[in-house]
Amino acid sequence: MSDRIVLDAHDLVVRYPGSPPVVAVDGVSLRISAGETVALVGESGSGKSSVARAVAGIDRPAEGEVRFDGGAVTALGIRRRARELTAIQMVFQDPSTSLNPRRRVGDQVSDGITAARARGLEGSRPEEWFERVGLDTAAVSRFPHQFSGGQKQRIAIARALAARPHLLVADEPISALDASTQTSVAALMRDLVSELGAGMLFISHDLAVVQRIADRTLVMYGGRVMESGDTAAIWAAPRHPYTRALLGAIPKPDGAGRVPVSPTAAERATWTDVPPVED
Repeated sequence: MSDRIVLDAHDLVVRYPGSPPVVAVDGVSLRISAGETVALVGESGSGKSSVARAVAGIDRPAEGEVRFDGGAVTALGIRRRARELTAIQMVFQDPSTSLNPRRRVGDQVSDGITAARARGLEGSRPEEWFERVGLDTAAVSRFPHQFSGGQKQRIAIARALAARPHLLVADEPISALDASTQTSVAALMRDLVSELGAGMLFISHDLAVVQRIADRTLVMYGGRVMESGDTAAIWAAPRHPYTRALLGAIPKPDGAGRVPVSPTAAERATWTDVPPVED
C-alpha cells in the first residue's frame, strides 16, 4: 500500500427529494490510498450506494467535498467527463444493465483502453484484459447475451480496469453472482487493483467476503459511519453495538444449531446515540 491518497472525501451529505427530503448520507468521510481496498458495509438502505455514487461523481452531494488525486470531483452532467476523471471507474451490481447488448464485448473493453490512452498511457488490447480476468480471449467478438452472469461481471471488471483507474468503485459487484464465484471474483478485483496501484472502494453486504479482501472497513447505519478501522481488528473485537449486531447476524449456526436472534427495534433505536468508533 502506498502513501499516495487517491480519494479523500469529507463530510458528505446526500439528500433525495421528498417532503421532508430524505437524508441518505449524513456526514460521511473516508480516505483511500493507492493499493488499498476499503470496504463499506451495512444493511440495505444504510447509504452505501449513495456514498459510492457521490465519490464516483455520478451524483452531486448536497454538502461536503470529494477530492480525487488532489483535485475536486465534479458530478457528471451533459458534457463528457473530464479526461483526468476517467481514472475513476465504477463496477455496478448488475452487469446486464451496464453492458450494451448491441455491442461486442471486446469493443466495450476497448472503451476503457481509449480512456487510458487519452490520459497518455500506453495502449493495450481487449484480449489482454480478458486474459487477466480469466476469460477466453477468443470471446472478445461475442455479445453480452452469450455469457453467464459471472462472466459478464468479469467483462465489466475488465472494461473498468482497461481504463487503468486510480480508483475503482465497486457497488455490490458480487451480489448478483452465484455463491461459488463470489469470493473468486472479489479476490480477483482486489488483486488486479493492487497490481495496478489503484485504490478500491468495495461495497457489499457479504461480510464473509469483506473479511477476506478489505484492508479497512467502514460500517454504516442510517447514513452515518458507526465504526471504522482495520478489518481484522473490527472482526476480532467490534466496539460499536451496531457492528456487534451486524457481525452477530452472519448466518453461522451456534453450537445448538440456531442462528443469532435479530436485534429488537429498541436496540436499533440506541445505535445512533452511541458515538462513532474510529481508529
